[in-house]
Amino acid sequence: MKIIVVGAAGDIGQAACKDLGERHDIVTVGRSGGDYRVDVTDLDAVKALYQKVGTFDAVVSCAGDATFAPLLEFDQDAFMVGLRQKVMGQINLVLAGLDVIADCGSFTLTSGVLDRDPIRMGTNAATANGALAGFVTSAAIEMPRSLRVNVVSPGLLDVSAPRYGEWFAGHKPVPSRDVGLAYAKCVEGAITGQVVIVA
Repeated sequence: MKIIVVGAAGDIGQAACKDLGERHDIVTVGRSGGDYRVDVTDLDAVKALYQKVGTFDAVVSCAGDATFAPLLEFDQDAFMVGLRQKVMGQINLVLAGLDVIADCGSFTLTSGVLDRDPIRMGTNAATANGALAGFVTSAAIEMPRSLRVNVVSPGLLDVSAPRYGEWFAGHKPVPSRDVGLAYAKCVEGAITGQVVIVA
């Protein structure tokens, strides 16, 4: 298969690419690097990306920022970062791809642990994660042409723990290999409308 991986340079993206790249043709996409560059918050830019890539069988999104800050410091603009980047950015990848992805293709998005196991300053990310779960659950029943959509929800990756571990007190890091397998399950398997938890 030809698989577009958006956010391929990050820790989660690398885990997805490592597993899927053993068996498939990977097209890497990022904001500032990769085979192609895209701003996922711009629907027209995502459509243009798909036109440049040509035919493809799957999209894996490991992209999307959120604001980490104390709740009392949030205003609407700060809170919109996660909704615009992590939620709508990933949804744009689906909306723009519905008519151009191959029949029986799949979209795999990425959320995270914080909507089910919260941390201080993680409200924006937790809200985004919950929104993505709702999107895939509902969108799956309306997908045309036997297309599928899922979201992987990993805990803190082992390779990310040295940088972010102090924020995740008591959280057990998850092996990157397990995270890669979750993306393989979504892309190569038959499930749809699922939140695939890696804990």
